[in-house]
Amino acid sequence: MVHAYVMVQTAAGKSEELLSAIESIPPVEEAHIVAGDYDIIAEVDAGAVYDVLEAVSSDIQSHDGVTDTRTYIAMV
Repeated sequence: MVHAYVMVQTAAGKSEELLSAIESIPPVEEAHIVAGDYDIIAEVDAGAVYDVLEAVSSDIQSHDGVTDTRTYIAMV
């Protein structure tokens, strides 16, 4: 099992709409709107690193209003 954190930057006014969309993506366990450089943090559990990367590139980044993402794979 691979555990990862995905930081999502959104366009102005899009965070709440995107939060719902991100929460509905199957490998996403939790997602929260946060203050700081990024607007949403999503916690992802997947079978392999490839599955995490696919969820980010195919599912999260494809939503209108996502301007940037950073993915951090947990090492422990």
